[in-house]
Amino acid sequence: MLLKLFEDGPDDREVFKVAEVLRRGGVIIYPTDTVYAIGCDINQPKAVQRVAALKGIKPEKANFSIICPDLGNLSIYAKVSNPVFKVMKRNLPGPFTFILPATGKLPGILQNKRKTVGIRVPDSEIARALARELGNPLLTTSVHDDDEVVEYTTDPELIHERYEHRVDLVIDGGYGQNTASAVVDCTGSEIIVLREGIRELLL
Repeated sequence: MLLKLFEDGPDDREVFKVAEVLRRGGVIIYPTDTVYAIGCDINQPKAVQRVAALKGIKPEKANFSIICPDLGNLSIYAKVSNPVFKVMKRNLPGPFTFILPATGKLPGILQNKRKTVGIRVPDSEIARALARELGNPLLTTSVHDDDEVVEYTTDPELIHERYEHRVDLVIDGGYGQNTASAVVDCTGSEIIVLREGIRELLL
């Protein structure tokens, strides 16, 4: 199923319907402020396993990130110092994934050997509205293409053609970007940009 949502004020009723799909263990593809992403409710282990299978990896070996609507409940899932929090506040919402030490409250299936979690608060009203309505973060992992032609990564209709029998719902939020989020490692004594993105980090 392909569902159209508008970035400027996504329809509340449609957002509620998508959240219901997620609560029932559904897997969706949705827009962020960078590339389109595959996601599910982090509290649905079978859905997390489905996402891992789509990526061809085992859940325990995956470094999935989570999307939060804001930084309000960040301390539930990650340990963050005051200096790091200030940097996050300066750059979010935005096209960044901040790698932080994870807390024990992260669902077991998402706990990796490094004991870290990637946190995203994208500058996408659709993605944030879904996490807000769901009441807890969404798992997120980029839609990748192994081919040289990566057009389907940005075009929701082509994404739908490829994934319609493998996910429960694809959200059409318009064309996506072709560059993934910047990755910022905040687990050590210094903040290190591991991967550059479409915007420079403000320290």
